[in-house]
Amino acid sequence: MSRLIAALLPLAVLPSPALAAGIDETINNLTAPLATLIGQIVFFKVTLFGAGLPLVVLWLVAGAVFFTFYMGFVNLRGFKHAIELVRGDYADPDSAGEVSHFQALATAVSGTVGIGNIGGVAVAVTVGGPGATFWLILAGFLGMSTKFVECTLGVKYRNENPDGSVSGGPMYYLSKGFAERGMEGFGKVIGTFYAIGIFVGALGIGNMFQSNQAYVQLNTVAGGRLDGYGWLIGLILAAVVFAVIIGGIKSIARVTEKIVPFMAVFYCVFAIIVILMNFTAIPEAIANVFTGAFTGEGVAGGALGALIIGFQRAVFSNEAGIGSASIAHSAVKTDEPVTEGYVSLLEPFIDTIVICTITAMVIGTSQVADPGFAGEATGVAMTSAAFERQLSWFPLPLAFAALLFAFSTMISWSYYGLKGWTYLFGEGDAGQTVYKLIFCAFVALGCVVQLGPILDISDALVFLICVPNILGLYFLAPIVRREMDDYRARLARGEIRKYA
Repeated sequence: MSRLIAALLPLAVLPSPALAAGIDETINNLTAPLATLIGQIVFFKVTLFGAGLPLVVLWLVAGAVFFTFYMGFVNLRGFKHAIELVRGDYADPDSAGEVSHFQALATAVSGTVGIGNIGGVAVAVTVGGPGATFWLILAGFLGMSTKFVECTLGVKYRNENPDGSVSGGPMYYLSKGFAERGMEGFGKVIGTFYAIGIFVGALGIGNMFQSNQAYVQLNTVAGGRLDGYGWLIGLILAAVVFAVIIGGIKSIARVTEKIVPFMAVFYCVFAIIVILMNFTAIPEAIANVFTGAFTGEGVAGGALGALIIGFQRAVFSNEAGIGSASIAHSAVKTDEPVTEGYVSLLEPFIDTIVICTITAMVIGTSQVADPGFAGEATGVAMTSAAFERQLSWFPLPLAFAALLFAFSTMISWSYYGLKGWTYLFGEGDAGQTVYKLIFCAFVALGCVVQLGPILDISDALVFLICVPNILGLYFLAPIVRREMDDYRARLARGEIRKYA
């Protein structure tokens, strides 16, 4: 405990609310032009039939469609085997790596299941109508194939360090993969660019945004009584996060393997209860999903608008194509890279097809039963209103769920940012400790300052790095398919040993 307190002492000198407001204004004024420029570039929209589609979303969805067909619908054919692998049926305890298949999956899921699953879906349904839910599910299904490719490559090209730890992710398979094709210089450039992007993203949307939203939710439930105490909430969150991440991926995985199933089941059980309490509205709510998906009456852009909003929400939710999840999956104990590709299929399924869809149905059935249930509320407030309509006391448990979602996202993204850091600065223990202290400082600051443009830059960079990542996946996809075909053949012949 003394070590933890000493490590967090630098965080104790946090700005007062008045000083924080001045810092906000100064930094916002300096960074707003850059944030606007980067945002306009990254989220540049092309207009199709009157509806605007961010080009980066089109890039991600096009890749997902290609990989689904190129890999022979592995998102369907590999689902059963993915379950077997997560159960540990083929887990060799002597394989290189640091965590089990289940722990790697839990860590990756904890990085994607966040505030967006509660609030972002409400925004999607509000803007795109009920039909957006259909396209959200389809995009989640397609994204499973992208995850398969990037997570297979993450394991195949990872570095195995002398101390038994491993480092993997897009920065490694981009640099090594392009080097194998005689483009070593290009591979190093885009690998370095990716490492910088994931590091900045970890401090922003994977850190400050999460801690800020957790504080906002707690303060809302407390009726504003936590105003001015953001520094205290920030210190507590930073201390808890530090206690977990100081132990590395093994410590993070031990936490996520417990917290992710709990929070997913906790949220989904209450969501299903609310849906069933609106059971008379279920048929109409489901009908609205399909009619809205193909007609989109009353929605900006019609059916195409619903498609765009649904695809966009799914991409932003499960991060398929961003490459971040492959960093967590790279730490798995396996000598067969393709096995972790199979395991990663379950990630978009859990995050998007299950949790996001259930959230959409909570809102959809509530809208049918009581069209004015949310008033002017949007985002998390709309989701909360849908629960509160049936369970008046549920805003408190929902705030607890949001806190868990934010916490789990922070500890997973701390690892993503760490691997970007070590790629740039080396694997030294001292350097890793410095990074973890920086990360925790940003956790605390997220509850105190409101650096909008900084978060906008972070958000944009995270989606900008999908450009080199998807490009690398196209180039390396033949390697993945050969790995997959060889593995399947050996599995069919009984050459892959089953341990359970």
